[in-house]
Amino acid sequence: MATISQSLSKADAQTARGRLRLSPGLLTALPVLIFLALAFAAPLLAVLGYSFMPEGTFDFTFPPTLENYFAIFSGSYYISFAKSLGLALATVALLMLICWPIAYGMAKLFGRWANLMTLAVVIPLFVSENIRLFGWVLFLIKGGVFLGGLKAWLGIDAESMLYDVPAIILGLVYVYLPFTLFPMVLGISMVSREVTEAAFDMGASRWQVFREIELPLAMPGILIGGLLTFILSLGSLAESKILGGQAVIMIADEIETAFTFGQNWPLGSALSVILILFSGTLVLTLLNWVDLDRILGRGGND
Repeated sequence: MATISQSLSKADAQTARGRLRLSPGLLTALPVLIFLALAFAAPLLAVLGYSFMPEGTFDFTFPPTLENYFAIFSGSYYISFAKSLGLALATVALLMLICWPIAYGMAKLFGRWANLMTLAVVIPLFVSENIRLFGWVLFLIKGGVFLGGLKAWLGIDAESMLYDVPAIILGLVYVYLPFTLFPMVLGISMVSREVTEAAFDMGASRWQVFREIELPLAMPGILIGGLLTFILSLGSLAESKILGGQAVIMIADEIETAFTFGQNWPLGSALSVILILFSGTLVLTLLNWVDLDRILGRGGND
């Protein structure tokens, strides 16, 4: 009996040591986890902590105060949030319509010319977003490149297209087009040509193939592109300031004002927390519908 007990004790000790031993995968990922903890989690925790401070102070109180959140829900900040939400949804809808034919051509039709189109989309990303938006200002302002050309060549004296909602949406669509296009290209490339050809051979129309085969199979890439675009558009700032001229006050404008001109960091932090919670909930909800392993080619054999 003593021998059996000693053997069991040794086995338990070896099992405990095996549990304490870090796996090679965890050791490899440890630097990344530390970087994410310092560069991502720590700032978020700081913002969360500031949101529970009293207005105009930088001291933690116990119990934490909720006055900043009460001020948000009792004020008119919901208007800015609703406008940001509407502009983000409009941007996603327009980019879905614009990017589908381009993405379909890049994935299925253009062949080697797809690389040239990829470069045409990627190269502007090497230029600062603000510089590109100011280029649109020169293009759309009264007497600028476009409207000045219309007046000189056609005699049409049109008003400036800047500082209104369409100009903001134009800027959002222009800036975030790559974030919709490339995931959509990936999603469409996952649709097998053999599947669509088989559907045509069985008598399916072009609309039926699109609705019942291409669109569902490409949906993971479409969802990821739409999600990226929506999140980035929801928190955008430069488009409304440069092209909109404060015609529309977006939620990012409210956050910037609270942190800078208002010097009310607790209020700005509370607005940021609400925006992060909304975006995070949306991301987690949609990711439950997307098979990332299938997209990344990591699906195992069943």
